[in-house]
Amino acid sequence: MEALVHVLLVIDAIVMIIFVLFQSGKSEGLSGAISGGAEQLFGKQKARGADLFLHRGTIVTGVLFFVLAFLSAYILQ
Repeated sequence: MEALVHVLLVIDAIVMIIFVLFQSGKSEGLSGAISGGAEQLFGKQKARGADLFLHRGTIVTGVLFFVLAFLSAYILQ
């Protein structure tokens, strides 16, 4: 059981890294981070299509990573 959780944790981490790397940048450089970053933070522009899929996939894999890490560290040990 412990080996299965570790394998799933590694696979989840790899998928999460891929999701994060494929996401498009939300702001252009430092000026975009200062002026336009707040607009993205508070949701003035909604993600669509592939960006929406990548965004939701990142959230799901992040939550799954946390659950598997907790399971591995506290339940199975």
